[in-house]
Amino acid sequence: MKNTTILTFCLLLSAGILNAKTISVYHTSDVHGWYSARPAKWDKENSTRIIGGFAALSSLLKNEKNPYLLLDSGDMFQGTPEGNFTKGMASIILMNQLGYSAGVTGNHDYDYTESNLKTLVSSAAFHMLGANIYAKATGKNVDYLKPYVIIEKAGERIAVLGIAGTHTSHSTLPSNVAHLVFAGEPGDTAKWMEEIRRQKPDAVIVLAHIGLGGDFGGRKVDISTITLTDEEAAYGTIPMARAAKDAAVVIGGHSHTGLLNGYFDKPSSTLLAESFWGLTDVTKVDLDFDDATGRFKGAKAELIPLWIDKTGQDAEVIKTISSLSVEVNKEMDKAVSETAVDLGLSQEGLDSPIGNWVTDAMRRQSGMELAFQNTAGIRSVLTKGLIKTRDVYQVMPFENTLITLTMTGAQLLELAADNIRHGRSALQVSGLSIKFHDGQNGKATGLLLEKDGKEIKPEDKFSVATNNYLTTGGTGGKAFTKAEKSQDTMRPIRDLLIKDLKENPITAVPTGGRITKF
Repeated sequence: MKNTTILTFCLLLSAGILNAKTISVYHTSDVHGWYSARPAKWDKENSTRIIGGFAALSSLLKNEKNPYLLLDSGDMFQGTPEGNFTKGMASIILMNQLGYSAGVTGNHDYDYTESNLKTLVSSAAFHMLGANIYAKATGKNVDYLKPYVIIEKAGERIAVLGIAGTHTSHSTLPSNVAHLVFAGEPGDTAKWMEEIRRQKPDAVIVLAHIGLGGDFGGRKVDISTITLTDEEAAYGTIPMARAAKDAAVVIGGHSHTGLLNGYFDKPSSTLLAESFWGLTDVTKVDLDFDDATGRFKGAKAELIPLWIDKTGQDAEVIKTISSLSVEVNKEMDKAVSETAVDLGLSQEGLDSPIGNWVTDAMRRQSGMELAFQNTAGIRSVLTKGLIKTRDVYQVMPFENTLITLTMTGAQLLELAADNIRHGRSALQVSGLSIKFHDGQNGKATGLLLEKDGKEIKPEDKFSVATNNYLTTGGTGGKAFTKAEKSQDTMRPIRDLLIKDLKENPITAVPTGGRITKF
């Protein structure tokens, strides 16, 4: 009798009548064109160990025993030559190959215009979402994105709602999206959840291209055991979770945060997760359902590093990546110059060696007295040795052009005040120095600007070089709109950096200490 019972159980299991009712959700975000594995140079303990990429992710997925969904929270391609040269099509090809179910539009997915994004969407074998994106002319949702989709998996109906960041209006080239409205994330979450509830899904996932509130961006953190302050919970994905009320999980992006074990928000009874950036890691969320009723019971999350010595790599995906890279590599592997030193980032979040070099090069090539570059627009570093075209593209992946203008000392002071928050600077500078005190609410006080050791006075005027992102409504660029004699040179900043490297090989770390607390 005992053997018969075991045999019956095995037959039922093989027939799928008995199942674990666990559906796994794999999530990526802010891949930014990093399709291939690479050494984890940023990790002191594993600096030569290879991590990341679609081939590693594909291999991991092929070993998953649970039924699963594969989702993405945007910023798919901008950031590498492969992504930029194909204007995102390489991302779509690879995401189609891996079998993504849905993704939400990120701000940088508009970098090559809305028309280009429409081409990408039409080529995607998965659903592209953007519930809160409206055309100004009509007030209606854009017709190339879906607000949400309901996906059937292992007998469960799972709704996926996609919410873009309101910041998109100024965190891509503003002219690309000037005809669009990006409605408030919590408000539109609540609005669309009403419609989704009428569909009676078994669980709801909210994909967002914004991140958790608080100062967690750009790093991996375990905050699963802490309680966020009211200030930290006042913006980002937590207000979305509370607006959604009964969503199973809200999965964010944009801020490049990696939540090691997710974060459970008690007021909304919702799990939150984020997946870092650059496809070095993937979030796995397990959705558990009651075996008898099929009702959603709960979720848990973990951030999985894609170490290829653990995951392996899918040979077919490597083949696809190689074919996409052939033409790109011909140009990207060309030698440009050499550097005798490493040019890295700032641990303090102030002026950095790489930022100082970029702005110095902009100033040299433009002939202006001062130069400014948004810190977030510098996406990589230069390491000692040969510099290839690829390295410059990774430092400066954006298609920004050089703008020249005239600014007063008062406007420069406003610019500094707008870009120094919580002791960190969103600007890199050349030709002047900035000193400040940390004030209340994270704002800088006691700002002092100096050039050649002399205090800059409000009425002083200077010739300035910057980029067209900052002068056309980009984050932190308001003061530039008040400047005189603004002219777009139409010269790509990346081309100017390549020219400067050829003319001025890097022999020493540029002078630092340009932005300091006192």
